[in-house]
Amino acid sequence: NMKIAFDPWLHTVTWVKRIRSLMQQNNCELVSTPENVIDRIWKDRPPPPISPVQILNETFSGEAVDSKKKRAAINLKKSESDVFVLVDPSSISWLANIRGNDIPFSPYVMSYALLHKNSQLEIFIDVRKIIPSVRKELEGQFVIKPMKTFIPELIKLGEKSKVVGIDPNTTPELVGTILQKAGAKVVNNTDPCELAKACKNTTEISGFHSAHKRDGLALTRFLCWLSKEAPKGKLTEITAAAKLENLRREGKYYRGPSFPTISGSGANGAIIHYRATKASDKKLELNSLYLVDSGGQYLDGTTDVTRTVAIGEPTEEMKDRFTRVLRGHISLASAYFPKNTTGSQLDALARLSLWKVGLDYDHGTGHGIGSFLSVHEAPQRIAKKSMFESVELIPGMILSNEPGYYKENEYGIRTENLIIIKENIDKKLYFENISWCPIDLDLIEKDTLDIIEKKWLNKYHEEVYNKHLLKT
Repeated sequence: NMKIAFDPWLHTVTWVKRIRSLMQQNNCELVSTPENVIDRIWKDRPPPPISPVQILNETFSGEAVDSKKKRAAINLKKSESDVFVLVDPSSISWLANIRGNDIPFSPYVMSYALLHKNSQLEIFIDVRKIIPSVRKELEGQFVIKPMKTFIPELIKLGEKSKVVGIDPNTTPELVGTILQKAGAKVVNNTDPCELAKACKNTTEISGFHSAHKRDGLALTRFLCWLSKEAPKGKLTEITAAAKLENLRREGKYYRGPSFPTISGSGANGAIIHYRATKASDKKLELNSLYLVDSGGQYLDGTTDVTRTVAIGEPTEEMKDRFTRVLRGHISLASAYFPKNTTGSQLDALARLSLWKVGLDYDHGTGHGIGSFLSVHEAPQRIAKKSMFESVELIPGMILSNEPGYYKENEYGIRTENLIIIKENIDKKLYFENISWCPIDLDLIEKDTLDIIEKKWLNKYHEEVYNKHLLKT
């Protein structure tokens, strides 16, 4: 018999529907608040970011804004919608070929947008972010409107009895409520940019290859440095992560990390989303494992790679677990599969070697990657189960391949590369690897690998060597 409040700006239509149903089963009521109650007492709240909007030209995007708008608008016509409300900033940034620095690690621009069935695009943004030279270059591509006019424009759509499309998985509950109260016919559909954004074009794929080659060189140099410095016993998680960041900065088109580096020594490596702080910062001790999961944002691509290395002598158990994780990684990387296959159908390939001894890991095997956008991108995913489990894997999608194993309070293991979905002449789909840095051979029980796995590993290291040989 409780009433539980929520901020309708901060929760999606799908979330509210699901939670309201659970509440009703327990005789509780979910109540929308007219204002955020935290805001009422937040006296020292910082102002919203006003980082300048940057244009991502076609050298990196591979497609003009006009072309993207027309492609996205086709989906509106199929659903018989007059207009679609875009609220995902990564979709808007992709559609308009713009980027920004509003959010750490994710170079998209905080904004809302309306895409009309005639492909007209209106973007609602803090206009202080648009400097005159950028505004002039964007003229004719879309209409720029102040953020404060977004809600009035939604009300106008209702007053005109428009058929308005929203994606319930990303749209705030308040947007749906405003539209319905104003008289609009609201149609639930998928964000029309989502799939087009996920399937990279030839320019984006070429950029990913280039970005990952530079990124792989930085990580390879880091691992070389680590092998010499770590045994001295002076390195910490924070100093190691800082060294890797400095090496990445030397790469062309580098714009910063794609997420906070996970630099975990020993027991900290067993914390899946660990982030070193001054309080938790550990030394890289002898006879332990060190896990580093990191990535970079480059104008021509986004990277995300994980390596686990032995500092000193690993135990037999560590080697067994590392080898099982590697076998899962190779199994997924080597897979061929038919069209209409989903990520959840392939997930077991990465877990089977661990399952054989009753082990597993408690995270997904692969997530989508944006092109100089979010390091986690929908809808492609490889996992046991997710909200996107029915999404088929399509050529051009980029995913991570990152099985792992974590022994609480002792060590963590993860091996991660990024992979692109490709199609061969027989119309079968397969994964092409794009991440290039060594895998620690000292952690592998070589006798347990079969011939195919050994060939994969040897070929992989040969390609790493050839790609970086002239740069060392």
